[in-house]
Amino acid sequence: MKLSKNDENRVGFGKLTIWQTSAVSRTINVLIMGSLMLYCTDALKVPAAGVSLILLLSKFADGITDAVAGFIVDKTKTKWGTGRPYEVFIVGLWLCTWLLFSVPESFSTTVKYVWIFAMYVLANAVCTTFLNANSTPYMIRAFKEGQIIKLTSYGSIYSIVVAIAFNMIFPSMMQKVVNSPAGWSRLVGMFAVPLAAIGLLRMIFVKERYDVDTAASKSDGLKVKDVVTVLKSNPYIFLLALSTLVVNIMTNMGVGAYYFTYIVGNLGLMGVLSAATIICIPIPFLFPKLIQKMSVIRVVQLGFALAALSGIINFFAGSNMVLLMLGSVIGGMGTLPSSMLAALIILQCADYNEWKGNHRMEGTMGSVNGLAGKVGAALGTGALGIILQLVGYTGDIATMPQSALIAIRVLYGLVPAVFYAVTGLILMKYRKLDKLMPQIKEENQARRDAAAETPEQDA
Repeated sequence: MKLSKNDENRVGFGKLTIWQTSAVSRTINVLIMGSLMLYCTDALKVPAAGVSLILLLSKFADGITDAVAGFIVDKTKTKWGTGRPYEVFIVGLWLCTWLLFSVPESFSTTVKYVWIFAMYVLANAVCTTFLNANSTPYMIRAFKEGQIIKLTSYGSIYSIVVAIAFNMIFPSMMQKVVNSPAGWSRLVGMFAVPLAAIGLLRMIFVKERYDVDTAASKSDGLKVKDVVTVLKSNPYIFLLALSTLVVNIMTNMGVGAYYFTYIVGNLGLMGVLSAATIICIPIPFLFPKLIQKMSVIRVVQLGFALAALSGIINFFAGSNMVLLMLGSVIGGMGTLPSSMLAALIILQCADYNEWKGNHRMEGTMGSVNGLAGKVGAALGTGALGIILQLVGYTGDIATMPQSALIAIRVLYGLVPAVFYAVTGLILMKYRKLDKLMPQIKEENQARRDAAAETPEQDA
């Protein structure tokens, strides 16, 4: 799409790049976290079921912090703005991630469990929680609505390119340290330092410029009961949360590393799949046009249909790299909409809240979706460990039972196919809000205009 220099919705290349630095940093963090189970089982020699249990237990802490983080962000009013100050948590996220992959080898299994639990909770229940909660409030106060569509569509290309590049090089790097705790620590540390610095750039250079608070929120203030009211009256945020949950279960299961180690027979070939997904890079350029024709949620549903198809292809591919690359490309196209367009759905949910006479609460909406993502990540990693334990996974191809190999194939192919297909069907319920959005936007704007004119009339 060619933009005029006078287009009020224009986002310059420099500003677009700076804004995406945080997303790029967090994308790589998520990808590294996806290797946690492999690190624990093959480097630390910690039983997979035990790791799964402590990761699942950590979600109790997530539930507590997510319940308050969005509320705290929504109430924040500082010289730096509402969401912007919380960008600093990117530094804590990378510090805790490095420490998570730096468990001293001499520790007993019990102490290793405690270390993993503590660092995982700090990284996810604290740092990631506030980064999820602040993102949408920051964006809507830094950019206009038309700019936000471009940010979420075109800006996502940065994350895609970085993810592809990372996935091309990381498997071979991981293969060299897969059984070395010290090697894992050096490897993660090599990424942590520069990416923490990169992740801070938008906080430094992008200011909050726009006031989106309603008259009610300015006069009444935000109370705890308002959070309960919004969550009770807005079913649509939970549909978004469901899609986020499913995507994170699948992407964080980390079964790909096991699949390429024991089914394909070469972990390094995972990088070839990432090279194939370069084809997906132009896809976000289509999002603005697609949204005009079929709405955000329908684009997400179309994506889930493609993701389900990719799961079926992967299951029947075996060690055939051509089919695996085809499945990877189709799957990459399928999961892009749900992850890259989530901010637009959160904004629709905030518009719906305002229309219902409630506070907009973008931070709370982001926290609900963020909690779903973190629960999905923990469930994915945790479920993999439990399943591998149940099917007799040994960590050695010479002693690996057939049941474990079959389970790895099913988890890599059929399970994602079923999850994505069912989620796409459930999202049909969101279409009711789709039909209401023109009316919601019109009535919200009329109320804002009326509120802005009231002081002049009184004068």
